Parts: sequence; C-alpha cells; structure tokens
Amino acid sequence: MAEIVTISESAKVKVLSEMEVPGDNLRLAVKGGGCSGMSYELFSESPEDVQEIDTVIPHEGFNVIIDQKSIIYLKGMELDYDDGLQGKGFVFKNPLATSTCGCGESFSVT
Repeated sequence: MAEIVTISESAKVKVLSEMEVPGDNLRLAVKGGGCSGMSYELFSESPEDVQEIDTVIPHEGFNVIIDQKSIIYLKGMELDYDDGLQGKGFVFKNPLATSTCGCGESFSVT
C-alpha cells in the first residue's frame, strides 16, 4: 500500500525545529477557501488532541495526524520544505490536485 503522506528530510527537520513542545504531533488538514477552492492547514498539536477517528501516521520524531475529511484529499501527498533564496516554506506536492494557486497553498480537485 502506498504511503498516505510522505515527509521529505528538509520538511522533517523544519517540523521538528518548529514544534512548540517536544512530542507534539503534526496536524495536516484541508479546509474550504483559498484562491483555488481548498487550502492546506498544518500545525503542531498536543497528543491529547488526537481524536479516535483520526489517522495517525508515525514519522521519525513525530506523528502526522489527519482527520477523516482531509485524508481523501491528501493521499499520496509529499510535504517538502524549500528554504532557498526564493524558497516559499512548506511545499505541498499533491498528485490529486487538478489545479493550484501561485503560492501553492490552495488547490482544487475534480
């Protein structure tokens, strides 16, 4: 079975450096809005906030938590981090997105 979400090494390093509390999880979600119709959310979350119906994906140093509604839009996605001269931070490489906005933080599917 293909991984639901993969995390690049550079994204892993950035996530771990930005965690508010060691041992927190990384919550990935999709919400309505943004230029293209849907936008990504990504934030640090306490293990106590994980719901029984959430999908928990273990990664080295943290878990990725995805709610049931978001998981259908994130299957096969790679989270990367670009910190080059014109880097834009976290980069969402989503094979399910049929279009994305210029900033790459919102997308649509058909």
